[in-house]
Amino acid sequence: MSETSSSDAVAHLTAEAAAVELERLAHEIIDHDARYHQQDAPTISDGDYDALRLRNQAIEARFPDLVRSDSPSLRVGASPSEKFEKVTHAIPMLSLGNAFSDEDVTDFQVRIRRFLGLPKDQLLDIVAEPKIDGLSASLRYEKGRFVQGATRGDGRIGENITANLRTIQNIPLRLSGDNIPDVFEVRGEVYMAHADFAQLNINQEEVGKPAFANPRNAAAGSLRQLDSKITARRPLKFFAYAWGEVSEMPSQTQMGVLDTLKGWGFDVNPLIQSCPTVDALLTTYQGIEAQRSSLGYDIDGVVYKVDRLDWQERLGFVSRSPRWAIAHKFPAEQATTVLEGIDIQVGRTGALTPVARLAPVTVGGVVVSNATLHNEDEIARKGVRIGDTVIVQRAGDVIPQVVGPVLDKRPEDAVAYEFPKLCPECGSHAVREVNPKTEEFDVIRRCTGGLVCPAQRAERLKHFVSRNAYDIEGLGAKQVEAFLKDGTIDGPQDIFRLRENDAASFKKLKDREGWGATSVKKLFAAIDDRRKIGFDRFLFGLGIRHVGETTARLLARSYGTLDALLIAMDKACDRESDAFKELIAIDGIGDVMAGAIVDFFNEKHNRAVVDGLVAAGVEPQELEAQETSSPVTGKVVVFTGALEHMTRSEAKARAESLGAKVSGSVSKKTDLLIYGPGAGSKLTKAQELGIALMTEADWIATLEGK
Repeated sequence: MSETSSSDAVAHLTAEAAAVELERLAHEIIDHDARYHQQDAPTISDGDYDALRLRNQAIEARFPDLVRSDSPSLRVGASPSEKFEKVTHAIPMLSLGNAFSDEDVTDFQVRIRRFLGLPKDQLLDIVAEPKIDGLSASLRYEKGRFVQGATRGDGRIGENITANLRTIQNIPLRLSGDNIPDVFEVRGEVYMAHADFAQLNINQEEVGKPAFANPRNAAAGSLRQLDSKITARRPLKFFAYAWGEVSEMPSQTQMGVLDTLKGWGFDVNPLIQSCPTVDALLTTYQGIEAQRSSLGYDIDGVVYKVDRLDWQERLGFVSRSPRWAIAHKFPAEQATTVLEGIDIQVGRTGALTPVARLAPVTVGGVVVSNATLHNEDEIARKGVRIGDTVIVQRAGDVIPQVVGPVLDKRPEDAVAYEFPKLCPECGSHAVREVNPKTEEFDVIRRCTGGLVCPAQRAERLKHFVSRNAYDIEGLGAKQVEAFLKDGTIDGPQDIFRLRENDAASFKKLKDREGWGATSVKKLFAAIDDRRKIGFDRFLFGLGIRHVGETTARLLARSYGTLDALLIAMDKACDRESDAFKELIAIDGIGDVMAGAIVDFFNEKHNRAVVDGLVAAGVEPQELEAQETSSPVTGKVVVFTGALEHMTRSEAKARAESLGAKVSGSVSKKTDLLIYGPGAGSKLTKAQELGIALMTEADWIATLEGK
């Protein structure tokens, strides 16, 4: 058997190995998103994070049929914190794709020209602006008055931080000037200047509080305080560079809107320039990079945006990013230090993650002392040993990445690192799963202890009560840990027996520290309120491998009820059965995911949890039927022939934005064929199959609602 490394060339992956790798990447990236966006405490560098996303994108590009319903390419940021009220963004706050080289920037411009069908002599102005390393925020103004502010959150729902944003001195509470729209959402970055950050840390030390790691963390932590008085004492600033929902646009270009924002009273970065050529973009990039150390605030690259807003609208979006913008990242900064040890952390799914413990070193102005090593294959690939002097690099992050060892400084007694085969938390065997089809090892070693393992039991129960699962008010991570520690609960079903167990207990919950009669009464009421819960949330809360929120919703809609799902999963044990074929026929569920779902429901201890929840009074509820949002929502559409009024890429993007699934070939599953001049075999086959036909002109009329 051969072992699969996260560094394996994508070109060498089989379909089965690619599916396993996409599952690993999905879980790892989602975990890092939560640490960065929710907890303001990232554990890997931007470079490492970007590498994970690039590998995910490369595998998806080679195996488009394996794109997961919970793919990181479909996500932005992380779910908002439970501490704040939620704000739904009228226009999603998406993130940007990355460029790492001059060639990437050239490709970006070429893609735009190709998508828009621009002739060679057509000017294409692109705006270049410094990429501020802070916390994204959206400010809503109604009739010129600031009424609401929010964080990015997961891109769709953010946190209401209006009171905190009001304390930032350079955010206008009322807009200046004339012709102010009724509604205008200003978007930008909250940051902290270097001098202010240094003084803040001096103040922290004087009162005996820990210093902040870097300006970005200080700004994020300050902005997300529950007490706005604390935020008001922090030296925060705001750069405006974008917008969300607007009732009327003040200009038809990116630069024009930025000039308007400046006139309304916002700080707009003075280094922003409009560039007519790629050479001008790269010259601007180099100029900004040369000034980086003297700016007085952190930046980690330059963002490029198409200037014309009508072209931005035509270009639209792909997954989590706009086609009309990209971030050109700065290269990483490096330093050397000693690898003092390798610690093993055990996650919610039992994954053993190695963390490099470093002698503290300053990289790019920030003191760092640890870094993720990803997995045992990565340790072997880099060849690092405890005691080595290692090169670490940082690209505007808290935690660096280990590049590799300095071999001529290796101690004579340094030995190759042997990854533990037993879980450090519970002593259970830690194994690398083998894909039976490829006979290749998973890159992650996992503890087999399950709920026996303290690390997994706690994390699995925290997941069970999390916001997108059962979301029981008054029962969060802190309470779960306390209940586990004192033996009040041992599994999910025990939560729904708390009331009856408390009644029979000598030491009542109301008499424990941090509780009282009122809070206990509210907790029991909140638990009772969750006895009837959406079937999708019920499934998501179980923590099934590979099953995220989207997949849980797919299963809930496909099977309707828990009984129907359990019966089907019993039958699906036979991989040749109709039940298994029906499972993998669900759009977004492939062989690997289907196998994990079937295996979960056919393991005794998992069924015991499900049966225990039902016995404790939990009743999963069927989901309401989905409403159709457009005439082609959910339909399979194929384009053929020459399109005269839009490029093929634009036509595909418009169809997908309306909820259609665009295919490259005609089959019995095709619902609609849209054709232009020169249509050939696809049109003939569609006519033979009786598939609905539509000319390009008819398609455009449909888009325009005619």
